[in-house]
Amino acid sequence: MTMEALPKALEVDEKSPEAKDLLPSQTASSLCISSRSESVWTTTPRSNWEIYRKPIVIMSVGGAILLFGVVITCLAYTLSLGDKSLAALKMIGPAFLSLGLMMLVCGLVWVPIIKKKQKQRQKSSFFQSLKSFFLNR
Repeated sequence: MTMEALPKALEVDEKSPEAKDLLPSQTASSLCISSRSESVWTTTPRSNWEIYRKPIVIMSVGGAILLFGVVITCLAYTLSLGDKSLAALKMIGPAFLSLGLMMLVCGLVWVPIIKKKQKQRQKSSFFQSLKSFFLNR
């Protein structure tokens, strides 16, 4: 075997799997754009309800569960019931109370995160328009 024949022996056949690995592949993200990634690039103005709908719903449901937990806990300690129902109310009341508080806090924390993302999006769109302005000159 000569030195000239060696590179031909090492060449990969175009139909082999190794040749397919070297070709640029089209991933799902390059074939179709999901609605989530599309919303990052579109600059259509959205209403405050569309932006803050999910945190508002989470806070509302969390507040309702919290109030339900407070009512159940208060009833458990003020009413004179049987031992089994009293024990059940004393377990269920604080469970609803903590679940509602957790959901309420998650919604309250979510609002500043959304505000920060909105500011970043506005800055990003500003810099993109500035960049395109200077590159198109």
